[in-house]
Amino acid sequence: MLAPAITNALTIDVEDYFQVSAFAPYIRRADWDSRECRIERNVHRILDLLAARATRATFFTLGWVAERYPQVVRRIVADGHEVASHGYGHERASDLDERAFTEDVTRAKRLLEDIGGAPVLGYRAPSFSIGTGNLWAFDVLARSGHRYSSSIYPIAHDHYGMPDSPRFAYRVGSGLLEVPVTTVRLLNRNLPSSGGGYFRLLPYAMSRWLIGRVNAADREPAVFYFHPWEIDPGQPRVAGIDAKTRFRHYVNIAGMEAKLAQLLGDFRWGRMDEVFGQRLNAAGAAA
Repeated sequence: MLAPAITNALTIDVEDYFQVSAFAPYIRRADWDSRECRIERNVHRILDLLAARATRATFFTLGWVAERYPQVVRRIVADGHEVASHGYGHERASDLDERAFTEDVTRAKRLLEDIGGAPVLGYRAPSFSIGTGNLWAFDVLARSGHRYSSSIYPIAHDHYGMPDSPRFAYRVGSGLLEVPVTTVRLLNRNLPSSGGGYFRLLPYAMSRWLIGRVNAADREPAVFYFHPWEIDPGQPRVAGIDAKTRFRHYVNIAGMEAKLAQLLGDFRWGRMDEVFGQRLNAAGAAA
């Protein structure tokens, strides 16, 4: 189980159900504003849950969301959480050239800082879309004033993943720290252990064991993530999607909030900038 000295990083990717990459073939970006947006109610539910547990977290927030719901960003900051960037419009970094990516992350960072009134140090690429083909993105992030990224999931996946990349925080480029989403190393492969659909699919005892193993065996903090739409069984159902997408998006949503409450009680959690503060300072000093 968890060693008392280790605090893990709790992260929330603030995007709505209709913005997930898997729905891109079914929902046009131009139609986003006409969809029922449920991000405000869901983020407030998460904030209430965290307040009840005296837990702080990092919210990787879309600029698109912040622009339309600035009060959500302000409450995140007022409640003592970290606001970080998820880009502006949930475009995969791998789908953008260097100029477009620079414009996206710069626009989002400026918006979030203007609304929240706090520096934005971190960035997470939508769908963990920094990989071997666009490592230049790290240089863009450093130049645009970010201090860390959490954009790589070191697993093999049909939509993303760099299974051969380091499993724990490491320096990439000038002063930038990459903090990968956490995996467990078993049988010569990395197993996902850090949230999202895996957390909804697996029995809670398995997820607890995986995170506990990282703390006990690797002596490293885990990085856990989820989305506000994952606690919302009442969200509108998207018609016409294929069976795999339907299963991945909706599996066990009804039980997600209760599992999160268990997770908050079983481990210690904190903000990314605080959990990895010493390593961030070391990366900055080495730049």
